[in-house]
Amino acid sequence: MHIRPYEPADASSVAAVILPIQQAEFGIPITLDDQPDLRDIGGFYQKGSGNFWIAELNGQTVGTIALLDIGNRDAALRKMFVAAPYRGPAFGVAKHLLRELLAWSARQGLQNIYLGTTAKFLAAHKFYEKNGFIEVDKSSLPESFPLMAVDSKFYRLALAVASA
Repeated sequence: MHIRPYEPADASSVAAVILPIQQAEFGIPITLDDQPDLRDIGGFYQKGSGNFWIAELNGQTVGTIALLDIGNRDAALRKMFVAAPYRGPAFGVAKHLLRELLAWSARQGLQNIYLGTTAKFLAAHKFYEKNGFIEVDKSSLPESFPLMAVDSKFYRLALAVASA
C-alpha cells in the first residue's frame, strides 16, 4: 500500500471511492456537484497546514483522508473514506491514512484535530476512539470548524506540541 498526497489526475478515482460510500452505503443523496471541496481538492485542502491523501493498492485508489486548516493551529479531519473491500485490519488502510495525517500534522505544528461524524457510524466512532480522539460537545468546537448538516457527533485529538 502506498499513501501519497493528492494530485489533480486523481480527481476521478477519488470521486469513485467517496460517492458510492456516501450514496449507497450511507444513503446520503449527495452528488459531486454538492461538494465543491471535491471539485477543487488542491485549492480547498492543500493550503496552509492542510493536505489531502490517497491510499493506493496495486495502482488503485482505495481510500482518502483530508486535513483542512481552520486556523489557530487547529485542523479538521475530513473525507476519510475506505472502499468496503479494503476495510479492517487485514489491509489497515484507515490506520495508514490516519498515521500519515498525524505525522503531517506534527510537522505542521498543529495543536488540535477536530472531526464531525454521524451517530450511526459506530465503526468509525470505535476507530477514532481507539486512536486517541475524545468525544466533545458541539459547543466546544472552534468557531472556524466547518459544520456539516449530517454531523451530530464530534471528536477532538489534542496533539503533543514540541517545546522550543
